[in-house]
Parts: sequence; structure tokens; C-alpha cells
Amino acid sequence: MTSKLEQLREMTVVVADTGDIEAVRRLKPVDCTTNPTLVLKAVGLPLFAEKLDEAVSWGRSQSMDGGERVAAVADRLAVSVGAALSELVPGRVSTEVDADLSFDTERSLEKARGIIAAYEERGVGRDRILVKLAATWEGIRAAEILQREGIDCNLTLIFNEAQAIACADAGVFLISPFVGRILDWHVKQSGKSFTPDEDPGVQSVRSIYRYFKAHDIKTVVMGASFRSAGEVEALAGCDRLTISPALLEELDKDQGTLERKLSPDMGGETPERRHYDEKSFRWAMNEDPMATEKLAEGIRSFNGDLIKLRTLVAERLA
Repeated sequence: MTSKLEQLREMTVVVADTGDIEAVRRLKPVDCTTNPTLVLKAVGLPLFAEKLDEAVSWGRSQSMDGGERVAAVADRLAVSVGAALSELVPGRVSTEVDADLSFDTERSLEKARGIIAAYEERGVGRDRILVKLAATWEGIRAAEILQREGIDCNLTLIFNEAQAIACADAGVFLISPFVGRILDWHVKQSGKSFTPDEDPGVQSVRSIYRYFKAHDIKTVVMGASFRSAGEVEALAGCDRLTISPALLEELDKDQGTLERKLSPDMGGETPERRHYDEKSFRWAMNEDPMATEKLAEGIRSFNGDLIKLRTLVAERLA
């Protein structure tokens, strides 16, 4: 009997949600996703001590003011982590645009192009990278332009179908709907527990997946932010799933049978095709308190870890 992880690999592209090199080497995912939280954890590992020293040394040689220098070194560290991961996975590595640019299309574009240029300087082509942006209206507009430039994007912090559909209309390569954070909100609001099939985060991804397949939308659906192996199993068959090392290990140890839950030819009633302009997008988000709260919270959280990373860099530069 093969493990549930091996069975999952047969129906879904498995992505590691980590910057932990040893975990990636051991678990052999196809892709890796990173964010400021994971980069902060990664640079604290002994394995990355040399890369931190290199980035700080590089920063000291640059003719920049203090804040600009700190930000540049933090960017270099994120790319260093991503480049190291790209040597271990055959697929893509996602690297995030600064969360504090989530409502600034032009600066997001500038930062994204800089990320791609930094990878190319290290010999990592753009076909190996996904630029990660928050799925705000401004982030989606930046992704639309980047996609036309041949830079593939991963739109993250998706909590509402309006975000997913707007991303699809913008030609985004991949979206990351957040399963566990949706569950967190509903548990807090209701005080209830949910089975994997009842899980509102699981149901959200299933609905997005069905909508995309029914309308032959090519944007990749990648479930993210899992709280349990049960949530992962409930989305078996989704295009991609990005999973923490702890849950990958749990699935690898489980020798049970994994049932496929999603497939492109699921059938059923075809959902109505919808489109969003800025006004209708913002109204849809306004009418969904969960999505509004979790998007804002996610941006604040990623920005908080970015600030911690920059503080670490500033201390080292000093």
C-alpha cells in the first residue's frame, strides 16, 4: 500500500509551503511557496547563515540610504532563499511582493520586475518563478500587466470567489485560496466544529475549482493554508495544493486509501459566468465580512513579518 502522500501526487501537484531546505529535500515537492513569515524562519536556520552574511556584506557595499539599504538586503535574502529552493524542486518557487505594497499597483510592478531581475542574475529564469501578490484590486491589476510581460503570478490571500474570478479575468497563472484561515473565522464566529466536507474553507476551494473547470478557465487553483490533513484529503484532485512539512509528513505516514474529491469532469449544473469591475469587486468584498477581515489580517500579518525581517537586517548592518 502506498502512502496518502504518494496517492495525492498521482492526482494533484504537491507544493511545499516552507523555506526549510531539509524538509524540501526530504519530501520532494514539485513546487515551493514562500512568504515573509517563511523567509524569516528560513534565515534563522544555520543553513542560511552564510547567505545572510553575504546579503549583509552586499548591502554595506551599496550606495543607498538606510531604509533603502535595509529593504534591498531583505529582498536579496528572499531571493537567496528562493534560489536555494529552486535547486531542489523541478517546478516553480513563489516569491512575494512586499505586503505594504498591496494597494499600490505601480510600486508592486516595480518590485515584481526587480524580483525577476534578481533571480535572472542568479541564473534562475522567470519560467521557474511565480511572483506572489495579495489579491487586492490593485494587486490583481499589477498581475494583469505582469502576465502580459511574461511574468507568471501567484495571487494569494483569496477568501472570496470574486477575487478568484477577477484573477481569472486578468489572466493570472495561479491563485491561492486560503482554506484554514476561512475555517478559523467560521469557528470563531460560530463556536462550531466542522468535518472536512463541511469545512467552509474546503467548500470555498471546491466552488472555485468547479467554476473554473466549468468555464474552461486555465488559471491554476492551488489550495493553501491547511489546518489538518483532513482538509488536504478533502481537496484531493485539486490542481495544486501547498502543504506544510508537518502535514506532508503526516500524509506520508498514513497508509490508508485516498479518495479523489475533485476532477475536471465533475459534471453538475454549470455556474453562471460572472465578471467584476472595480465597483462590483469592492462591493462583493464589502458584503463578505470574513473575506474583508481575513484579507486585511493576512496583509497585516505578512507585513509584520516583513518588518521583523527588515529589523533583523538593520541590526546586522549596524
